[in-house]
Amino acid sequence: MIKIGVISDTHIPIQAEAIPACLRESLAGMDMLLHAGDLIELSVIKTFQSICPNLKAVYGNMDPPEVRAALCEKAIIEAGNYRIGLTHGHGSPASLLNTVSKIFANDKVDIIVFGHSHQPFNEKRGKILYFNPGSLTDRVFAPFNSYGIIELGDEIKSTLIKI
Repeated sequence: MIKIGVISDTHIPIQAEAIPACLRESLAGMDMLLHAGDLIELSVIKTFQSICPNLKAVYGNMDPPEVRAALCEKAIIEAGNYRIGLTHGHGSPASLLNTVSKIFANDKVDIIVFGHSHQPFNEKRGKILYFNPGSLTDRVFAPFNSYGIIELGDEIKSTLIKI
C-alpha cells in the first residue's frame, strides 16, 4: 500500500503564516506528498519535505517567477502500478475538469490531481480519478479548509479531510 498526502493552494505566507499544525502529524509517515500549486514561497517546499522528503510539486497561477522557475506546470508521477498527473489548473472553475483533462489527454494517467478552485473534489469519471484536495489555508471559494489522502494498492482509495 502506498499512502500519498495531497495538498494544494497553501498560499503561504499570504493566507497563513505556516501550514496548520494538525497537518504535521497527519502527513508524517506518508510515502509521498503531492502539492498541486499556489505555494507562493519556495520555503513551503522545505517545510513539507521536513514532514515527508518525497515531495512532488507543480506551480500554480498565483506563484511568483522564482517558484515557476523551480517547478513545472505539470508532472507525471509513477506510484506502484499507477500513473498520477499533477497540475494546478487554470481558468474558470466551471470548466476546470475539462481543462485538466486536456492537459493530460495523451498521458494515460489513472489519477489527475489538481487545485486552483479551492473546492475539494473526489470523483471517478470513466477510468480516471479526479482529485482536488481543496485549500489548506484559504476558504474564499469553499466552506472549509481541506487536504487529501490517496492510498494505492489493488485499488485506489481517495479521501478528503476537513481541517
